[in-house]
Amino acid sequence: MEKLESFIYWILTSEFRKKMVIILTIIAFFASLLMFPSGGVLARMLPGKSATTYSIYIDTPTGSSIQQTKKVTSCVSNILRDEQEILDISIFYGQGIPLDYAGLVKGSLMKRSENLAELSINLTPNEVRKEPSFLMISRLRPIVQETCQEVVPGSVIKFIEQPSGPPTLAQIVVEVHGDNIPKTRQLSVEVANILSNTKDLVDVDIMADDIYEKYQLLPDIEKIALEKLGIEQVNNILYLAFEGMVIATKNSENRSLQIPIFLGLSDETKRLQNSSHNAIRSKLTSLTLMNRQGLMIPLTEVVKIVKVNSNPTIMHKDLNRMINVIAETDNVSQVYPLLDAREKMEEYFSKEYHVSNAPISTYMFDLKLVHKKTGEKYLLRWDGEMKVTLDTFRDLGAAFIAALVLIFFLLVIYYKSFALSGIILGGSFLSLIGVIVGHWVADLLTTQTFFLTATSLIGFIALMGISSRNSLLLIDYAMGLINEQGIERKRAIALASATRAIPIFLTAVAIILGSALLAGDPIFGGLGVALISGTVAAVFVSLLFVPVLMDNADAMLPSDYVHPPKKQSKFFSNLLDKLKKFLIGFLEKSKKKEK
Repeated sequence: MEKLESFIYWILTSEFRKKMVIILTIIAFFASLLMFPSGGVLARMLPGKSATTYSIYIDTPTGSSIQQTKKVTSCVSNILRDEQEILDISIFYGQGIPLDYAGLVKGSLMKRSENLAELSINLTPNEVRKEPSFLMISRLRPIVQETCQEVVPGSVIKFIEQPSGPPTLAQIVVEVHGDNIPKTRQLSVEVANILSNTKDLVDVDIMADDIYEKYQLLPDIEKIALEKLGIEQVNNILYLAFEGMVIATKNSENRSLQIPIFLGLSDETKRLQNSSHNAIRSKLTSLTLMNRQGLMIPLTEVVKIVKVNSNPTIMHKDLNRMINVIAETDNVSQVYPLLDAREKMEEYFSKEYHVSNAPISTYMFDLKLVHKKTGEKYLLRWDGEMKVTLDTFRDLGAAFIAALVLIFFLLVIYYKSFALSGIILGGSFLSLIGVIVGHWVADLLTTQTFFLTATSLIGFIALMGISSRNSLLLIDYAMGLINEQGIERKRAIALASATRAIPIFLTAVAIILGSALLAGDPIFGGLGVALISGTVAAVFVSLLFVPVLMDNADAMLPSDYVHPPKKQSKFFSNLLDKLKKFLIGFLEKSKKKEK
């Protein structure tokens, strides 16, 4: 370590070389921070998860028949059959698959309509499959959507992955709040168009029923009475003709419950020639009922055919009406498409509305819209995995600041010097350089994007204690050389750095080897890379930057500095004496009882 001591002493003996170390360290710090806005390092809650299953949601336009839904589903399944790593495909028409982790919050349980279908895809095990499931989805999504969405115009096909973190409705959710339902629906369509034209956003969908025209069959109570028929009689034949119904039950020795007997017309008989008024009237004309006088009465005589609009489902949240617009990201962070889409929305809606931002203390990305003419108020609230990401990073940032403050005050109590505590804390904070650069290098070496995740921040917070310990031992040892042995300041700092270098290196090697096992994990890889690269940066900062700061100002190392006493305080001494007396008395009483 003589060479290291000579090298550090050589730096400390020149003001120019000391300034260069400080300037280069600061440049490296700010250059690493610039990797976030430049896209060199991307932040995300958690990376993609390679699972053995995923789902495909098929939503044909509201009011579509089951036959139209089957056409789109068949198109999707035909493409997937060519994939060798797909074991089997389960198709559920008119409903979602049995509730799973992803469908728990995505509404699978509420799917009960002919225009909906869901495909459950099971893959080969991860050990024998080269392509992760999220990369397979990214590759298949454009092929399936371009080929099959136009089979029935207006269809939406969404690929749903098993979430690697907290399950959310989607990665990006925009809640459109407003009391005027028609205008809110229009706003949701405009928001969806902006999201569709935003780079890296896919599977954009409006979670609201389409309003369409339909025909309603209304029994005419007066005519039913005049024709000597019953209302129940009319309702039963309508159900039999168009839906089918339970007409009886059957008992079985093998079952404790009765078995319902369902009666309905065949599909060909129930099917109409077209969706016009005349086709429905022709269908009703072929159906007749016998009244109490034995006469056959056509249904057209007692049933009205009324053209009405459908009744869409109205969604509420916190007692406010709203419509969800959802979107997924294609293997990128949610933050950058969010900022791009939000900027476009702010510009687009400012033509017709007064646009203002929500308070930072609540929902910092929300947009409040006030119509310039009518004064109607609307709210665009951002939610989904994106909000979970921001909340997690905010909470981890608060935890990091709390750790900094706590470490700083502990050091002030120990050294009774704000300057020395600032040196240690500054050196610890600069380990962030290694964390960011390490993620950048990892992204270059891996085939898929390597994100800075929540686990990466956890690793950085853990590094604060490790790097602080390195600087603390170095400064403590230098103080002892100065005060106890009277060694000159620069020589003492250089000697302390060289002496403490071996323990620092050994600690770093132990952390790197232990963290190497985590680096390849899909979820905790960010934690492993943060610990490895941050430890490397902490070593250089402790052995180069901290010694320069120690020697840079006389106030930081006063000549009359007294090394912190290692004696225990009176409080702890008294506490230990009382504990000792209690144990001795307890043992003596136990011996007397035994005798």
